[in-house]
Amino acid sequence: MQVYKFGGASVKDAAAILNLCRIVRDHGPQGPLVIVVSAMGKTTNALEEIYDLAYLGEGYSAQLSALEGYHEQACVELANLIPTISLSQLQRQLQQLTASLSEELQFMQLVHMPETYDQGYDQIVSYGERFSTLLASTALTYFLSFTTRHVPAQLLLRTDEVWREGKVNWSATEVQTEEFVNKALVDAKIIVTEGFLGGTAVGLTTTLGREGSDYTAAILAYCLRAESVTIWKDVAGLLNADPKIFADTVRYPEISYRETIEMAYYGASVIHPKTLKPLADRGIPLRVKSFLDPEAEGTLIHDCQHPALAPAFIRKTDQTLLSFASKDFSFISEENMAVIFAALAQAKLKINVMQNSAISFSVCVDYSERRVHQLLDVLREQFTLHYNTGLTLFTIKNYDAASIARLTEGKRLLLEQRTRSTFQFVCAA
Repeated sequence: MQVYKFGGASVKDAAAILNLCRIVRDHGPQGPLVIVVSAMGKTTNALEEIYDLAYLGEGYSAQLSALEGYHEQACVELANLIPTISLSQLQRQLQQLTASLSEELQFMQLVHMPETYDQGYDQIVSYGERFSTLLASTALTYFLSFTTRHVPAQLLLRTDEVWREGKVNWSATEVQTEEFVNKALVDAKIIVTEGFLGGTAVGLTTTLGREGSDYTAAILAYCLRAESVTIWKDVAGLLNADPKIFADTVRYPEISYRETIEMAYYGASVIHPKTLKPLADRGIPLRVKSFLDPEAEGTLIHDCQHPALAPAFIRKTDQTLLSFASKDFSFISEENMAVIFAALAQAKLKINVMQNSAISFSVCVDYSERRVHQLLDVLREQFTLHYNTGLTLFTIKNYDAASIARLTEGKRLLLEQRTRSTFQFVCAA
């Protein structure tokens, strides 16, 4: 058993989905294969915009029509590239999904809003993966000479009801995954399922956190005791920096779970932060390979020892620096910090960097206007609050003097922090 994960760029249109089919045909394993698929291109962003408009009671028909047209065009082009596909049947299945999405949006606006913004978010934004999985599983079925089955992720991954950050019930997920996958493999070699999605005990859809399809692949690999996981990206492997931002990037041919977990935690965009732990727990290797050059070596992530690595440069934009000061000039005590941490957890704001002085405590978090103001409303009576938005957080993993000088040159640092192996600083964008 192997698990492949294809992200949004690798299924962005009909040509990309055909490339996926060729990769599976030419490079896929001889044994069974589970394929995890993300939403096509920027579909998740489009659905977020549609949901926000619906939630605010505003019109969204133009945006919904554009999204439907994008997927309809992909259907037509896919049928042209793979002539054995029944276009009318594929269009009918797509129309059933789009009709279901439209009905959910109308129900929310006209009849009953969800209990929370995040609960409604999971029900609507999940359609992106449903659309892409329909197209990918259809393409694979008609392109390959063996049977492909679609198994909905909501049947496999059991989570709690923490919307937008569903916590996995591992024992239930393992039982369900083994049951449904083994049943499907009776007459199929390939299983296709949605990334990013899970389901509650009562059948509501949850999501695992933004960009969570990597995590889905790791969960399924853990439950199925897979031989390996391969994530197909538009880069040559795990690089020391984003090539769109930094010149002269270096590919790591091999890297340990621990190093990769730390890079992902600090914001390296190649892998979702939660992906590595379930794989490391079972000793399942992770490969990062390029769907643009499937023959290339890529990167192997596993339990290994290696010499010192080239410094890794990680950039996180749209950051907010929040500072909390005691109003009576008393020290920031453990009790004060407990109150701040509780409020951050309640607002679902993840700390990227934190630092304290005698009478103040500062944190850098990803900016969300709604969540930041929720936090401020809770804490403003107890603390004097200051915050800056539109900032950038840089992290250098395995830093040296040259890498720090290179990245800080010409920048005004609002906060900086270093440990034995990591240097971080916050600056204006």
